[in-house]
Amino acid sequence: MTQQKPTGRISRFPHLKQDFVASLVVFLVALPLCVGVAVASGVPAELGLVTGIVGGLVTGLMRGSSLQVSGPAAGLTVLVFEAVREFGLPALGVIVLITGALQLAMGALRLGRYFRAISVSVVEGMLAGIGLVLIAGQLYAAAGAKAPASGPAKIAGLPEAVVDALGSAAGSASLALGAGTVAVLVLWKRLPAMFRTVPGPLAAVGLATLAALLFDLPVATVEVRGLLESVQPPPLGAFGDLANVGLLGTIVAFTLIASAESLFSAAAVDRLHDGPRTAYDKELMAQGAGNAVCGVLGALPMTAVIVRSAANVQAGARTKASRVLHGVWLLLFAALLPDLLAYIPIPALAGILVHAGAKLVPVPSLVALWREHPGEALILVVTAVSIVAVSMFEGVLIGLALAVVKTAWEASHIRLEVVDKGAGPVQAYLSGNATFLRLPKILDSLEALPQDRPVELDLSGLHHLDHACRTALENWAERHSAHGTEPVKVTEPVKARQATAAATEPARAG
Repeated sequence: MTQQKPTGRISRFPHLKQDFVASLVVFLVALPLCVGVAVASGVPAELGLVTGIVGGLVTGLMRGSSLQVSGPAAGLTVLVFEAVREFGLPALGVIVLITGALQLAMGALRLGRYFRAISVSVVEGMLAGIGLVLIAGQLYAAAGAKAPASGPAKIAGLPEAVVDALGSAAGSASLALGAGTVAVLVLWKRLPAMFRTVPGPLAAVGLATLAALLFDLPVATVEVRGLLESVQPPPLGAFGDLANVGLLGTIVAFTLIASAESLFSAAAVDRLHDGPRTAYDKELMAQGAGNAVCGVLGALPMTAVIVRSAANVQAGARTKASRVLHGVWLLLFAALLPDLLAYIPIPALAGILVHAGAKLVPVPSLVALWREHPGEALILVVTAVSIVAVSMFEGVLIGLALAVVKTAWEASHIRLEVVDKGAGPVQAYLSGNATFLRLPKILDSLEALPQDRPVELDLSGLHHLDHACRTALENWAERHSAHGTEPVKVTEPVKARQATAAATEPARAG
């Protein structure tokens, strides 16, 4: 009996059904988030959809991480808003385009894997700081008020903004709608499975929109400009802004943060499925290609988004076809049903982003981290506070600097053992890594040795001896010997003795 061969379509797309269903789920999750991120970033709502479309149709087709979904992310909202406010909307396209070009170059140079060397505490602190600023800013949007520019001013002005909102009918309705949206998102996971077939963000926005229409609430809604009107490639004159040092710093911040967030998201997504692992350099190039296209279109920057990616995996996606199809559904919605955006209340989108920002602040894991690794927890907190108090770029730099100092301090572990038999020379043994960070401790211990006794200093147990420590030890030996005792006898580290032996070997052979 001959076995019937599978049809060409089934053999070529064996997981089409699973990917099709997953793409619809991701589309329904991505739609309100794309719009909400765009509105919160201070750009037309349609530009969020454009970035989501490019994330599906461009980045989604490229190799890298097969199940990771890209699009506009809440993590870049604060940075985009500041860039648009300072440099203008036309400059955003230039920033995103150059960001994409840099990501392509880094991927081609195989630098993607090195992003895994960034301290996890710095990345989590960066996301926590973004989350705090995002929450503060969106609470103003939920109250129908204008948010101050700086992070500290946002936080300090919140009580007054809430009191003012509660004193008016429009403000009260706006706050109630935003709070209701957050409540739906929090409670949605506790509902029976039949309700949870609809993604929480879509349900929250849908219910808020329905409530605003039924009760004729006096709240602001999304302003619709049309897809083609919103897409505005950056004019040639905007590239002249590249001479601005501030703009170049913003590009560096976009590049580092978008790349780190995407590659850390890829590592997280890899833990959710058993399929092919992420090729980090290729994924970085895929992100770069997507951002380059978004820059040409004047749209928002993109990163990989863990919420959409997790929804994709949990919905049963098996190949990259699911994320490509989600881009197709976003394109069809933007082309055929853009007027529906005009019914979405701004407070509902603010509620979604408040909820998203809260998930960026890792309070439970921070408590556990403080118990096990207080140094790492301190880096996380300092990074987050610095972002809120100063700015995104400076906050990340402060976090990275603190992580480097902590690592250097821990790596410079040193131990001094003193053996004094009461007669004869005092023997001092140094082991570990002698760096300038531990120099005060080393000198304090050596200077406490008896001045009237000869000393034998054994450095053979050192793995590393930096120039500052060597110079300080030599100066200490000269001072100790100046008191009329025998010169300090120093046993060099093993590596130094080996290097000396290797240098003298050719002379002996000659």
